[in-house]
Amino acid sequence: MISRLPPWVWGGAWAMAFIAGIVNVVGILGLDHQALTHLTGNTTLLSAALADADLSRAAHFASVLAAFLGGAVLSGMIVQGDSLVLGRHYGVALALESAMLFGAVIVLSRSAALATLMAAFACGLQNAMASTYSGAVVRTTHVSGMFTDLGIGIGHLLRGAPADRKRIALCALIIFGFFAGGLAGALLFDAIAERALLVPAVLTAAVAIGYVAYASWMRRR
Repeated sequence: MISRLPPWVWGGAWAMAFIAGIVNVVGILGLDHQALTHLTGNTTLLSAALADADLSRAAHFASVLAAFLGGAVLSGMIVQGDSLVLGRHYGVALALESAMLFGAVIVLSRSAALATLMAAFACGLQNAMASTYSGAVVRTTHVSGMFTDLGIGIGHLLRGAPADRKRIALCALIIFGFFAGGLAGALLFDAIAERALLVPAVLTAAVAIGYVAYASWMRRR
């Protein structure tokens, strides 16, 4: 049960889900018209490409999976922990994510495939940063698990069984953040196409700066 969630977890979870929502909708509407923030669909597409002996497409999807995995590996090396703890090197990981998103926009005109891989790498970085806080699974680049946990919590409430209301609220917050990001990303894509990735790049940098400043302030208290 979650007894207390500090403000930085609430705010950070919503902000990162919002950012992921923008990145994912840009991937779906542009780039290679595929999801970037989670790998379920891409794994399925890889299987289908192999079944059709379409080695070019199979190599592409395998590269996207590898890029996401590479981002997660780097995040694990930087953060070095499987639970959310204030003071860990999240700021470094966020700065790298921001740099990869900026880089994706820069290379977009020369190689959409490379831009896709850089964005997927950034998403792997982000998703691996957040793991658990007081038993609550915190994933910000996809919402299947959040919907599942939300449904379980609502089911407990309907039965009158004990339910962790803080966990339910956290799941709802992340789902809403991802949805809001997707809506904003779609509107941005209509206006500036794939350059919409500049917005999550800037926002991620802002979150990194905010996290470092907040962690420093808390250490001085």
